Amino acid sequence: MLQSFLEQLRDGQPLTDAQVGRAVAALVDEVVPVESKAEFLTSLAAKGETADEIAAFARELLGRCISPVIEPELRRREIVDVCGTGGDRLNTFNISTTVALVVASAGVIVAKHGNRAITSQAGSADVLETLGIRVDLSPEEAVVFLREHHFAFFFAPRYHPAFKHIGSARKLCADRGQRTIFNFLGPLLNPVRPSCQLMGVPRPELCVPMAKVLKALGARRGMVVSGQVPNGTATATFLDELSTLGETTVAEFYQDRGFASSSLETIHFPLQKAALADLAGGNREANAVILRRLLGGEERGPKRDAVLLNSAAALFVAGRARSMVEGWEIAADLIDSGKTEAKLKELVAASRAA
Repeated sequence: MLQSFLEQLRDGQPLTDAQVGRAVAALVDEVVPVESKAEFLTSLAAKGETADEIAAFARELLGRCISPVIEPELRRREIVDVCGTGGDRLNTFNISTTVALVVASAGVIVAKHGNRAITSQAGSADVLETLGIRVDLSPEEAVVFLREHHFAFFFAPRYHPAFKHIGSARKLCADRGQRTIFNFLGPLLNPVRPSCQLMGVPRPELCVPMAKVLKALGARRGMVVSGQVPNGTATATFLDELSTLGETTVAEFYQDRGFASSSLETIHFPLQKAALADLAGGNREANAVILRRLLGGEERGPKRDAVLLNSAAALFVAGRARSMVEGWEIAADLIDSGKTEAKLKELVAASRAA
């Protein structure tokens, strides 16, 4: 089946939704040779994945995932996820994970989808586990956490069992230095299907197509960002976060507003002068210490600025703030009032009791 698509891809012709369905069926089939899967993924990447193809792959894979049953009352509220595709390889601390906890402390329901480290030293699952928050919740337990604590972690391998038959092909491509469509798909495959999402990508040209994919998948509100890191060379480097170091490309859409693409002006935020090294993370233990200091209000430097700026965006996307400037102020107050530290302690205690 996959071999039949190679000529089409090499001719630069996109796959139809029906063809994507057949391709996914072959990719998750343990009988199909790993080399065939890798060759297909390589040809698709060489052609360049379209927004329609990425959306079709996400729909097919979501259709095969284990979906938690979210009661209607909870579903009527905004449910947000904050995550990046990864792949920027800049070794920052777990900014998105910190932001997710800040946003949850504001009373926003956060369904955090993630995994262990792949391109970094510590993934979201690694650092949350080190903090004492359970990452192995059953779907039923996770829904209880969402309802009672406004935060739950959805560990990707637990909800996407079909991925075990794709892993070898992805590893083969990675060993060859070849990215695949799965480098884009992670943030799109949250089994809760959140109503709003702040998503980071490692290249600014991905912002618009990925925002289109989020909207096509049914999100009501979304923002896709890629933040520049000045490095003094002609080749720019980008974070899969909003950047406190340089310009951030933003693509966004909302129920009550049209689709928009812009560059974020940070002049309205009291940012401290910083360099990439000021945002550096480490292993899971080091990053857990950073998160505790940030949520406890002890860390007042550039790491706090990065959390406040990204929290501002997440609170705005979730409808909790009327602007990003207000979002920054809300996030700062949540930390300084002790609410973020209290949320962390609440989640740790709930994890021990579960």
